[in-house]
Amino acid sequence: MNKKHPNRKQPTLSDIAASVGVTPMTVSRVINESGYVSDETREKVLLAAKEMNYRRNGLARALKRQSTETVGLVLGDISNPYSTELARAVRETLFNRGFSLFICISEHSAKEDVVAFESLADHSVDGIIVATRSNEGGDEYLRGIVESNIPVVVIGRDFQHEEVDFVSPDNFKGGFEATQHLIDLGHKRIAFVGANLKGGSSLKRLQGYLKALTEHEIEIDERLITGRNEDVSEIPGYSTEEIGFEGMKRLLSLPNPPTALFARNDFTAIGAMSAIKEAGLSIPEDIAIVGFDDVSLALRTSPPLTTVRQPMRLEGQLAAEMLVERIESKERLPRRERILNCELIVRESTGLRKRQ
Repeated sequence: MNKKHPNRKQPTLSDIAASVGVTPMTVSRVINESGYVSDETREKVLLAAKEMNYRRNGLARALKRQSTETVGLVLGDISNPYSTELARAVRETLFNRGFSLFICISEHSAKEDVVAFESLADHSVDGIIVATRSNEGGDEYLRGIVESNIPVVVIGRDFQHEEVDFVSPDNFKGGFEATQHLIDLGHKRIAFVGANLKGGSSLKRLQGYLKALTEHEIEIDERLITGRNEDVSEIPGYSTEEIGFEGMKRLLSLPNPPTALFARNDFTAIGAMSAIKEAGLSIPEDIAIVGFDDVSLALRTSPPLTTVRQPMRLEGQLAAEMLVERIESKERLPRRERILNCELIVRESTGLRKRQ
């Protein structure tokens, strides 16, 4: 019967060297791919390392090189396809540059942000990418991380620091164009789901929505702007499918419900669509809907969702590339900002016919 030996000593470079008949320095050159070693010797060393189940000591290498070759990514709602796509782009870009990725989730609060930042700093990551919403407590802790010389890049987070790079879609313009599209179709009672005015005034997509209404002299009705909880002023890091469903139910209970809706993201829009169908109403005949992100599910909803497409993969790639540049730079780089264009994708959830 085979027995496990959890405390068995791990093989060292010296052990491999003794088994092959070479010096530990030669083994080090093979393992670390540095310096000349003949092909024959290289093959022998690699074979011995494999047979002995040798694993490089990442921590020891990190201490010697003052680098762990790891990067942390802090995300919000991991169930949202946007987060998945963003994380995939970051991971692929980092992998090609020789870095591994740690992912932390911070869905709702400043406390979760702090826990995530603290955990990554404790694990000595070489840099951090943050893709959650700005909040006072999290920003304060993040500022301390930057001052401790850990490179940071933020995606969409309204965090100002002279040495922190910023990557974001043009959320304001996207929100404006989404609302403009509904106005062009003849709608005047247009709701927003995903935040309320108490806590969401800084949300660029909401600002774009308000700007479009104002420019067309359409009254801003606070009852048509709804988030997770009307009694809570703090805006959630991400707006979820549940928020869309519950928000839409509140809107439908109004004496004069909206005829159109701009949702903070596609997941929120999908939740709202479920509430509309549950109420026995039709899309877009009774209520037209526009989302934001253009996740893969948007094309497969019934009807297919009109949405604002943001370049999710490009955001992840740029953030990862910027962070690696900061990690590898011998100088302190000034802040760089990349605001990426969005595109309105018109599908059947808004229809093509102007309302009378």
